[in-house]
Amino acid sequence: MPELSTILIALGLTALAGLSTGIGALISFFTRSTDTRMLAGALGLSAGVMVYISFMELMPQAVESLEAIYSDRVATSIMLAAFFGGIGLIAAIDYLVPEDENPHETHTMNELERSDSHHKLKRTGTMLALAIGIHNFPEGMATFISCLDGLEVALPIMVAIAIHNIPEGIAVSVPIYHSTGDRRKALRYSLISGLAEPAGALVGMAFLLPFWSPMVNAICLASVAGIMVYIAFDELLPSAESFGHHHLSLLGVIVGMAIMALTILVL
Repeated sequence: MPELSTILIALGLTALAGLSTGIGALISFFTRSTDTRMLAGALGLSAGVMVYISFMELMPQAVESLEAIYSDRVATSIMLAAFFGGIGLIAAIDYLVPEDENPHETHTMNELERSDSHHKLKRTGTMLALAIGIHNFPEGMATFISCLDGLEVALPIMVAIAIHNIPEGIAVSVPIYHSTGDRRKALRYSLISGLAEPAGALVGMAFLLPFWSPMVNAICLASVAGIMVYIAFDELLPSAESFGHHHLSLLGVIVGMAIMALTILVL
């Protein structure tokens, strides 16, 4: 089982990543429009970090843990099953969330503000907060598990998750703020949607750590890799592309991968 200090650091980093939805809320209060170039590049960077760390760090470490128990072929087979199992889990959650409230479906600030009425705006914000909370729960568990693997993995993942939570905070706060005029309520809804991530981390800690073993560690790492790859390809990259800055998005992906590679070398 990981040391207590490692568990506490993992919980803290997961909480910080989740609560970054509040940054999105603050941005929406003080700007009438978002810097789409910055968002496109930042979301691309997050995708690059997640894809690189999944294929170059988490999956190889999962195989390494399993090779202490099984042959190379069996270890690789179990890792791949867990990887695609993680993809299936997050895809099922994605499918069950209605499209209009799905955090993967990009909504600009102007689109949210053009809703028909104050009542509809408030309902949109409430449903988005609920949907994002459901979506963030397995993300929180995944972030927590990956953070148990050391700071060289934990910090880049935390930053990547935090960056991709900022637009989600904007999506929740804009309709709430413009329907009620209450900044505190809008910020509160955004933060509540982000609290699902540390909640997911606590569930992961309660149900997984008592049974921690090389096998459990490997399956968790491979499943987390699958979840992160799905998020990168289904959410981050389409969202980055939707802002209309293709080359900035691609540059962000490359920079994210380069940062992750350098981080692993240095730490």
